[in-house]
Amino acid sequence: MNNRLGQKIEPYVWLLPSLILMAIFVVFPICIVFRIAFSEVSKSGLVGGFVGFKNFADAISLPAFKTVMLNTLYWVVSVVVLSTVIGFIVAMVLNQDFKGRKIARAIVVFPWATSLVIQASVWNYIIKYEYGNLNNILLNLGIIKEAINWRSSYQIEFIWECGVGIFVTIPFVTFCVLSGLQSIDKSLYEAAEIDGASFWDRLFNITIPLVKPSLTVATVLNIIYVFNSFPIIYTMTKGAPANKTDTLVTFLYMLNFYDRKKGPATALSVIGFLVLCLCSGIYMLGVMRKEED
Repeated sequence: MNNRLGQKIEPYVWLLPSLILMAIFVVFPICIVFRIAFSEVSKSGLVGGFVGFKNFADAISLPAFKTVMLNTLYWVVSVVVLSTVIGFIVAMVLNQDFKGRKIARAIVVFPWATSLVIQASVWNYIIKYEYGNLNNILLNLGIIKEAINWRSSYQIEFIWECGVGIFVTIPFVTFCVLSGLQSIDKSLYEAAEIDGASFWDRLFNITIPLVKPSLTVATVLNIIYVFNSFPIIYTMTKGAPANKTDTLVTFLYMLNFYDRKKGPATALSVIGFLVLCLCSGIYMLGVMRKEED
């Protein structure tokens, strides 16, 4: 009896250190943030009494709130969808046998291994109007006759930010998918070819179904990482002009540390947390239902 009880308890004993660390560094800070979001907070950060949903009402009533939320939606959807599609294609290419494949893989992983601040700073330099590399290359090739202002409006600047986000996210998706591709038994493709299956038949009936677990993990993590991404937008524009290129993360940072509106900033962080939980939960449920069907 004691041995059986010990066998049942043993796994939880091994998990206990991780659970304690998670409680200290994840659960406890989340509880603190929720408490602050429903409390009065001074500009110096002192937490007062309970104020209900006042901080949330103040956050939602901010003039830039709607723009920031729409920007966040555009940012997450464009970066996650396009990086997933492109990353999948790149992974398919890198899974083939060709000369220089190892070098190609090293080149693909480079943007992911480099600091996001450095990446954003380099791209800022590339698209400079006066002395940017992009204009210099196009001028030298004779493609354009005069320098182009690649940052002529905040819409174009935001598109550039999304482009940089896609560029630095592709390697993560690529190697998640590549790990799934390499686990597929090649005999399945050989049997499909013998049966006369086309490339598209093999793609939709073998590759995608078997890679789906890796793709699911990559997508969920991508949503979380991209939603919380701060360095690219802050480095490139700092949300200028007038929060037109801000996402939720950069906006609440500016609201907290520059405008000293700590209550609404904390409320926005809670809103972001709940949105992430909702999106991840819906996506995972959808995937699980499809697998059950």
